[in-house]
Amino acid sequence: MTKASDLRAKDVAGLEKEVTDLLKAHFGLRMQKGTQQLGNTTTLRITRRDIARAKTILAEKKKGAAK
Repeated sequence: MTKASDLRAKDVAGLEKEVTDLLKAHFGLRMQKGTQQLGNTTTLRITRRDIARAKTILAEKKKGAAK
């Protein structure tokens, strides 16, 4: 689980990389769930929330840079 304070310390490029890494991880977890290999399904929820958190902070940084 990534904390918002850790994400806020990153720059825009770092946040974009973080989002793509989380999306890849989430895809892998979904595939594991589909093939009945995922034992702990709460990791899907945690990853989904981490993606949302990273995207929110990325949007805030982009909006702040545009002003």
